[in-house]
Amino acid sequence: MDISDEGLTLDRQWIDLGHNVCGVLRGCRTASAVAARFVCAGWSSRSSSWHGYELETSWCQVEIDPIDGSDVLLNGVVDPARLDDLGRLLGFFGLPYELELSDENNALVRAIRG
Repeated sequence: MDISDEGLTLDRQWIDLGHNVCGVLRGCRTASAVAARFVCAGWSSRSSSWHGYELETSWCQVEIDPIDGSDVLLNGVVDPARLDDLGRLLGFFGLPYELELSDENNALVRAIRG
C-alpha cells in the first residue's frame, strides 16, 4: 500500500515556511516502495504524479519523485528542528540519503547524509 490518508496533516506553522528541504534517496526500488515505508510509519501518502508521491505528517511534508536509475528526489518542508528525525527515519528504512536544509533566503543551513 502506498496511498493512505490515515496520517497526520502538516501543522499550519510550517505551511508558510515554504520548501526548505531537498535531497536524494539512493538505491530505491521505486518511489512507491518508499511511500509504502512512510505509510507503515504512520505518515499519509497520496499520488502527486504518475510515479511521485506526497508524504505528510505534522512536522514534515515532502514530495518524492523517481529520477535516474534507482534514486528518488525528495523536496518539501520540514520543521528545521526535526531534520535529524527525518534522517533517522530514512536510516531506519535502510535508505542511503543526502538532505539539505535551507533558510527563507534559500541559503544552505545544514546538510546531512546517512
